[in-house]
Amino acid sequence: MSAKAEHYDVIRKPIITEKATMASEHGAVVFEVAMDANKPQIKEAVENLFGVKVKAVNTTITKGKVKRFRGQPGKRRDVKKAYVTLEEGNTIDVSTGL
Repeated sequence: MSAKAEHYDVIRKPIITEKATMASEHGAVVFEVAMDANKPQIKEAVENLFGVKVKAVNTTITKGKVKRFRGQPGKRRDVKKAYVTLEEGNTIDVSTGL
């Protein structure tokens, strides 16, 4: 498997929410990442895929909510998010392609 394919396994998709948009004003981008991904892997993946310099990576795990599916209680999956702070002058436009 190529290195680029591994980077795509680490980073699942960008997260575009009100909170993520506020973070982007301070040079941060939010991605949904694999649960087993660690901060150095996330940093390397973002730098190689987007060609930017990463300053810091903060991660958070959001536990899945219990919801009802067809009347039966079910649980949504847990999600790991990475708040990637970029060095000055680096930007990633995640709104393109929507």
